[in-house]
Amino acid sequence: MSMFRTGILVLTSPLHTLPLRIAPVLTSAAQFVEQTLYVHLHPGLNLSSILPARPVFVPPSHNLSSLITKLYSRAADVCAHLDVRVLLTNVRNQGLSTNPFPTAQMLSHTPDVVLTDFSVSDSSQVSLVQSCLEKYAMCCYACKPHLQSVLLAPEVEIIGEEKEPQKTELLETYSDVVVGGTFDRLHGAHRTLLTVSCLMTEKRFLIGLSDSALLKNKVLKELIEPYALRMEKLLEFLQDVKPALRYEIVPLSDPYGPSITYPDLQCIVVSEETRKGGQAVNKKRVENVILAKCITA
Repeated sequence: MSMFRTGILVLTSPLHTLPLRIAPVLTSAAQFVEQTLYVHLHPGLNLSSILPARPVFVPPSHNLSSLITKLYSRAADVCAHLDVRVLLTNVRNQGLSTNPFPTAQMLSHTPDVVLTDFSVSDSSQVSLVQSCLEKYAMCCYACKPHLQSVLLAPEVEIIGEEKEPQKTELLETYSDVVVGGTFDRLHGAHRTLLTVSCLMTEKRFLIGLSDSALLKNKVLKELIEPYALRMEKLLEFLQDVKPALRYEIVPLSDPYGPSITYPDLQCIVVSEETRKGGQAVNKKRVENVILAKCITA
């Protein structure tokens, strides 16, 4: 079995079926990819047509947000050694006739294999599907020459009953979104918070990154990565996930930072653990007459 450093996993199953499929699919993908696994979502993509497969926009929805959370959670369980990143370049409220990839997106780690959960029932179509998959991946992303393809579906066993599709409820999005944290050694919870924040952001994403002044009383603060390194890793991850956004990473030397002074911020994204902090920020913003919505990722 060949192993590759970096891969793109193209998920074609309907969104309502993926919660049951995601763990076995990730487990299977981890048999081929060693380091970085990018995840590209295109529900309903047909890779068995003689016509070239074209990328389309996927609308941001509550189902998609839940799937992202589950995907990072499952990745931590079944393939913790992989750097998993859910790509959102094609996730926007746009007309389906518009191509979300006018040019191939450059990723921080160049993929050398593309994998998919697309199921092939007729073995005579395998070559056609692989060719179509490779062309599709290279249309969307800048990949290494001689990109290889892997069909995961035959190796995936689905356990449990798939739910019936429900009406898609669109996720409310905002022009300017803010989040804060230490973001030391990005893990699944960090990736969930950041990716869902990107999902809800249309233009500017402001990140308050804790600096030494805020960390001086933190337990084992000497083990925390330097600010510059955390910022570099954070920016690399974000630019892969949604390159169209404008990212601003600023030092956070107190619990509030710029979130209480920037009037254009419309949404503060928090985790369950930092919900009280988000509420405290809004209390200060009320005092400054600049309230923003507080969303738990």
